[in-house]
Amino acid sequence: MTAGQWISERVARLRPPRLKPDAARSTEERLRARLKQGDEAMSPRQLRQAMAQLKAVVDPLVSEIEGGRRAQAVMDWYAGAAPDHRRDLWLLMSERFMADPQKVKRAQNEYLAAVGTPDEAAAEVRYRRATVSPRRRLLQRFSAHPRGIRFLVDLRAELQAVLRSDPRLQALDVEMEYMFSTWFDVGFLELRRISWDSPASLIEKLIRYEAVHDVRGWADMKNRLDSDRRCYGFFHPSLAGEPLIFVEVALVNDIAGSITPLLDEAAAPADLSKATTAIFYSISNTQVGLRGVSFGDSLIKRVVEALKEEFPRLRSFATLSPIPGLRAWLSKRAAPELLQAWEKPGELSEKSPDRAALLQWAARYLGQELNDGVPLDPVARFHLGNGARVERLNWWGDPSPKGLKQSYGLMVNYLYDLARLDKNRASLAAGKVPISGAIKALYR
Repeated sequence: MTAGQWISERVARLRPPRLKPDAARSTEERLRARLKQGDEAMSPRQLRQAMAQLKAVVDPLVSEIEGGRRAQAVMDWYAGAAPDHRRDLWLLMSERFMADPQKVKRAQNEYLAAVGTPDEAAAEVRYRRATVSPRRRLLQRFSAHPRGIRFLVDLRAELQAVLRSDPRLQALDVEMEYMFSTWFDVGFLELRRISWDSPASLIEKLIRYEAVHDVRGWADMKNRLDSDRRCYGFFHPSLAGEPLIFVEVALVNDIAGSITPLLDEAAAPADLSKATTAIFYSISNTQVGLRGVSFGDSLIKRVVEALKEEFPRLRSFATLSPIPGLRAWLSKRAAPELLQAWEKPGELSEKSPDRAALLQWAARYLGQELNDGVPLDPVARFHLGNGARVERLNWWGDPSPKGLKQSYGLMVNYLYDLARLDKNRASLAAGKVPISGAIKALYR
C-alpha cells in the first residue's frame, strides 16, 4: 500500500458526515474573498499572508537552511497566535497542500495498465511520487528545524480537541500520524532506565504523565522507583529529556493480584534474590500528539530483555492491569438488580452468587467479546495484540475510586509467555482470544 493510499483510507474511515455547504466556507473560498464571514478568525487578507508564508517554506528553489529559517518564522508567529488563528493555519495546511488529484489519477491509471508488464515497477514509482502531497514536504521542512518536531507534536496534540467537530482537519491529522510513525520508529528510540537518581525534572514528568495509577506525591514516586522496582522509558533525540512512553515494573516472587501492596509506601522492598516474576503494573503514553503511533509492543520486548539480563532468575512476565471498559459494557447488558449489588463489591462474600456473576461477566468480556476481530477493552486490545493471554481475574484488585468506577475493583493479569507469543497472536487473528484454564472455568 502506498503512503497516499494509507492516508486516503485513514481519512475515509475517520471522516464524519460532510459539513453542509453553507456551514463554513472552504479556505479556497476565503482566499478569494474580500471580507470575512461569521465566526471566521482571519480576514481573507490575513489568510493570504499565512498561505504565502507556508508556501515560502516549501519553495523548491530555496535551500534546506533557508526553508528552516522560514519555518522558524511560522513557528514564531504560531507561538503568539490566538487559538482560532492557529486553527485557520491548520485548515490551510489540511486543505491547500493536497496532492494533485489529476496527477494521482493519471499515475494510477498508468500503473494499472502496466501491471504484469516490464514497466510495472517504474509505473509504481511514478504513482507513489504522485501521491506525495506538498503537505508532507511542509512537515519535513518543519522537522528539519532543531525545534521543529517538538512544534509539530505539540501542534497535533492541540489539534485533537477539535478534530471530531471539523472533518476538514482529518487530512492534516492523518498525514502527521503517518510521518510521526516514520520519525518515531523504534529504531530511532533509546530505552533508558529511570531511577530515583534521575534528574528531578524527569521524575516530575513521570508524576505528571502517569495515566493508570495516580501518583500521590514524591513519597509515592520514590516507592515506585525503589530497589525492587524498575522503570523504563523510550526517548527520542528530538524530544530530549521527555519520555514518550514509560512502564513501571515490580519484581516479586509470584503474580500479583492487587495493586494495593505494590503502592504501599510503608512496605519493605522485596528480596531481589528471590524474585522470579516481573509485574508490569503501569504503562503510560506521554504525548497526545503521538496518538496512533505504537511504542508499547517494542517497549515491553526491550524491557523483558533488559530484566532477563539483570535478573536471570526471572521466569514469569505478567501485567496487573485495569479493565477500563468493563463497567460501561456491563451497564448495557447486566440486569438492574446485579448492577445494584455490584455497587458495593467489597461487601460481597467469597461465596456470593453476585460476586460469581461479576467474575463470569468479566471473563466473557475479556475472553469472548470482539469487535471486528479485536477485543473490546482497550487494555486487553494492547496486551493481547502483543501476544499475551488473559491469565487471571483478581477480585478487589483495585479498590480505589477509579478502579471501582472502571470495573467494580476488578483487575486482570495478562501473561507474557515468551515461548507462545506468536501462537497467541495467531489465535487472536483467527478470532479466538488466548485465555488460561482459570478464565475458561468461569464461563460455566
